[in-house]
Amino acid sequence: MNEELTPKTNQFEEIISIIDSARTRAMKAVNAELIQMYWEIGAYVSERVKGGGWGKSIVVDFSVFLQSHYPTVKGFSAQNIWRMKQFYETYCDNEKLSPLVREIPWTNNLLIMTGCKTDEAREFYLRLCIANRYTKRELDRQIGSMLYERTMLSDAKHKELIAGNGGLAALRDSYVFEFLDIEEPYKEKDLRRQIVSHLKDFILEFGHDFTFVGEEYRVQVGNTDFFIDLFYNRALTCLVAIELKIDVFRPEHMGQLNFYLEALDRDVKKANENPSVGLILCTGKDDTVVEYALSRTMSPTMVADYTLHLPDKRILQNKLRELTELALESGDEVETS
Repeated sequence: MNEELTPKTNQFEEIISIIDSARTRAMKAVNAELIQMYWEIGAYVSERVKGGGWGKSIVVDFSVFLQSHYPTVKGFSAQNIWRMKQFYETYCDNEKLSPLVREIPWTNNLLIMTGCKTDEAREFYLRLCIANRYTKRELDRQIGSMLYERTMLSDAKHKELIAGNGGLAALRDSYVFEFLDIEEPYKEKDLRRQIVSHLKDFILEFGHDFTFVGEEYRVQVGNTDFFIDLFYNRALTCLVAIELKIDVFRPEHMGQLNFYLEALDRDVKKANENPSVGLILCTGKDDTVVEYALSRTMSPTMVADYTLHLPDKRILQNKLRELTELALESGDEVETS
């Protein structure tokens, strides 16, 4: 009986994508209407507070009124109504960002609104959230790890290295692996083992476009086997070889990775894929040494450092502010998206 049903079942599978697409559109429409309702309530409350007639006590009464009329509907607490007011006032004069807020859930909007101090940071996380469909937990982690500041500093610092090579623009020069359960001193195999056991968080740090191909993926060259930590990036349509190092970057690291990239391009890469990209992850690096090491290589490669602890928020913010001030003084613009 199972054999007879299999062809029919395969035919039925074709309808799944239609149903899933319809459900996704429906959920997006419901979310957009919910955000629009919060927007209009926020505008209503904002106007009355500005007029001087409303204060905290009236908003509490307003909350009780709404909850009595809609007892099964959540979201009408006094605290949330004040958030609606803040939400409206944050974006009402920003024609660029106001359409974006309707594409993500309310809880994610709250994280971005309260966790970001500038429109540039808000735009960064809004677009990132839309593109990656982050859950609340995933978005909270990205904001907490200062992804915006790290990305902006990384792009500025390595602009000359990634110019003309759009593939490397998907990579940063600094990563945070605070989720790894590992203590110093540790060996490369310990680091690799922890990454594999926390693969979901590792992928989140790199971006949802990354997928895991294999730990120590075997590539045979001649009569010798070589093993590569291999990923794939859907946006770049290419294999990504990652070399893990438990010390600072040294020029000799490049030779090994270039060999791996050549082997991947000759024997593993498919005809429709772009040339493989390499990433060396180390505990530290001298940017001048990195520039010299990369200056003569033809392989698309980046060197990044990593830390096992969350970065100091104030230090990163100060660095980004200094960078922005220097860019303004020189007449350049700091790209934010």
